[in-house]
Amino acid sequence: MPPSLTDRFLDKVAPGPLGCWDWTAHVKPNGYGQFKVAGRPQYAHRVAYELVRGPIPRGLVIDHLCRRRHCVNPDHLEVVTTRTNIRRGISPAARRARQTHCARGHRFNRANTYRAPNGTRHCRPCAARRARDRRRGVSCASA
Repeated sequence: MPPSLTDRFLDKVAPGPLGCWDWTAHVKPNGYGQFKVAGRPQYAHRVAYELVRGPIPRGLVIDHLCRRRHCVNPDHLEVVTTRTNIRRGISPAARRARQTHCARGHRFNRANTYRAPNGTRHCRPCAARRARDRRRGVSCASA
């Protein structure tokens, strides 16, 4: 009798630091483990979550609470929106999303913040200052 999906999966897991379950089989260049289910490659952490918790709701993603991409411990995985997952990260986009003030110290709020068509936030007081300086012929370097 062939081994069950769970047995095959657990054969590729080893204890790691912080209570992680490290994936010991194929790890993709992006750091995520890969596991074949019915002959199709799947992300190992998603398989782990579904084996223990059930299906991942449509439109949601798995966040590694331990920040280790090759960890497959279901207790370290949480279903969240893509936005939440990005904001919890350490990428430049995540750092910008967590910012509460502009570079000059103005608070990002409804009154003094506008969103550009690409979704980035801009400070109205700083934009007004740049416009004033441009009209006066003052370069940004001398301001």
